[in-house]
Amino acid sequence: MAAAYEDRYWTSSDGLTLHYRNYPGPEATAKLPVLCMHGLTRNARDFGALAEALCTTRRVIVTEMRGRGMSDYAKDSDTYSPLTYVGDVEKLLAEQGIERFAVVGTSMGGLMTMLMAAAKPGRMSAVVMNDIGPEVEAAGLARISGYVGQGRSYPTWVHAARGLAEAHGAAFPGYDLDQWLEMAKRTMVVSQNGRIVFDYDMAIAEPFAKPGNAAPPNLWLAFEALTGVPMLLVRGGLSDLLTADTVKQMGARNPKMTTVTVPDVGHAPTLDEPEARAAILALLDAAE
Repeated sequence: MAAAYEDRYWTSSDGLTLHYRNYPGPEATAKLPVLCMHGLTRNARDFGALAEALCTTRRVIVTEMRGRGMSDYAKDSDTYSPLTYVGDVEKLLAEQGIERFAVVGTSMGGLMTMLMAAAKPGRMSAVVMNDIGPEVEAAGLARISGYVGQGRSYPTWVHAARGLAEAHGAAFPGYDLDQWLEMAKRTMVVSQNGRIVFDYDMAIAEPFAKPGNAAPPNLWLAFEALTGVPMLLVRGGLSDLLTADTVKQMGARNPKMTTVTVPDVGHAPTLDEPEARAAILALLDAAE
């Protein structure tokens, strides 16, 4: 069976070759394309199942940020920042002639969504924010800082799955070994020496540790650029990055926001959960 996507590339303003998955969708569709943007240590595989569901009716573009997956690693680690990622994605959108689109942003991808909306309001037909908001909890950032860039490797996929379970079991307490194996294959690859390693440049940890880089300041102002845009906020019931109070404030500022809470999951839901998937499809269908 042929893949639902094509591997494509574009070039950043500083000369990096960056990768994206292009899911063409039906030729005659009038529906707007969907842009999917992953989290800090993730890659295009994170949206595999969701993109296949969405591309039955529309084009889907899943970007891989610099330093992840099949995209080049940056020469300067300081460019591993949300503002740089936004610049990279904007260059791709301009090259593709995409002026209006929907967005699905997980964690860092959601931060990018807000920055993009603030820079050029009115382009987004609908937005899915996955377990992220204008206020990011310090406890969650500290937890991420504790594992990002550690460079661990494993001899087998089962060892990798068990390593993930040990590190992230609190966020996914109901996962069994098969689910951890699936998570491992989303986030890791077999390296040249045969060891299984995380599929990102360990240098992304360097700027993440600097003030204002993990979560840019004044994001409430950026979020307000999305006022009136149909929005779905997916929150993990066990999230340590997005509080119920922040969710309440977001809803007050954007009356067109609905919320789905995925129970017994922390940061971040995979978006393959039935309640999340149904809500995403409903949002996009209603926003056309």
